[in-house]
Amino acid sequence: MNNREKEFLAHIDKHKGIIHKVARMYMDHPEDREDLFQEIILQLWKSYDHFQGESLFSSWMYKVSLNTALTYFKKEKRKPDRHGLSPEMEVAEDKSDSEKETQLDYFYRAVQELSPVEKALIFLFLEGQSHKDIAVNLGITEGNARVKLTRTKERLQEIIKRQGYEFR
Repeated sequence: MNNREKEFLAHIDKHKGIIHKVARMYMDHPEDREDLFQEIILQLWKSYDHFQGESLFSSWMYKVSLNTALTYFKKEKRKPDRHGLSPEMEVAEDKSDSEKETQLDYFYRAVQELSPVEKALIFLFLEGQSHKDIAVNLGITEGNARVKLTRTKERLQEIIKRQGYEFR
């Protein structure tokens, strides 16, 4: 293994949480999340030569991961459903007793109802990105990012309430 490959793998190992979060935001089923995870790694490797180090690796990784997820998501939507369980059934089986897990289940189920762009907005927001950084990553103006994010957060709350979760 050459130094470039070792460097890439070290970066991926350090920031793999980003990829897991993107995969969970865009895919309902564990198998699909794993497929998307692998696709993101592949795309990161294919485009690694274009990473010039002008930004943080994690910032570049966000952009590639989100673009890959958006493309992959569109491809997956054209395929027939391969899974026998509905998302509601899967969540019910995986639900743990802890309140935090319950909240996460409601959150991720609600996120599945968002558009791909809304998912990217929420993901970047949860990762602590500023409105300016969100705008740069999504190719929109900062004002547009601010408005879209506010609307998306409101929509997410409405979906979660509709699912029956009571905010405390």
